Amino acid sequence: MSDAGGLPIRMLHDRLLVRVDDAADRRSSGGILIPATASMGRRLTWARVEATGAHVRAVEIGDRVLFDPQDRAEVEVRGDAFVLLRERDLHAVASERIEEGQTGLYL
Repeated sequence: MSDAGGLPIRMLHDRLLVRVDDAADRRSSGGILIPATASMGRRLTWARVEATGAHVRAVEIGDRVLFDPQDRAEVEVRGDAFVLLRERDLHAVASERIEEGQTGLYL
């Protein structure tokens, strides 16, 4: 069972507690600044895993994961905002930890 990194919470089953990366301004490939408030089509979101349940297999605390923000449930713990997800709701894991030959996708 994974610990919650000092948070007063224990995740159950295949649940993940993630912290969404800060919405910051982005730059297009042409160098144009796109403000964080700009309206985009349906866009996936990156987050960092803060806690995992006992049955999570492909993700570890500290991994960056990609998920659909419309499939999320928000929760506040000690004044910080987190998102609660199931492992199956993830679309990808960032390549920082991916071993040779793996795609990083969890479908």
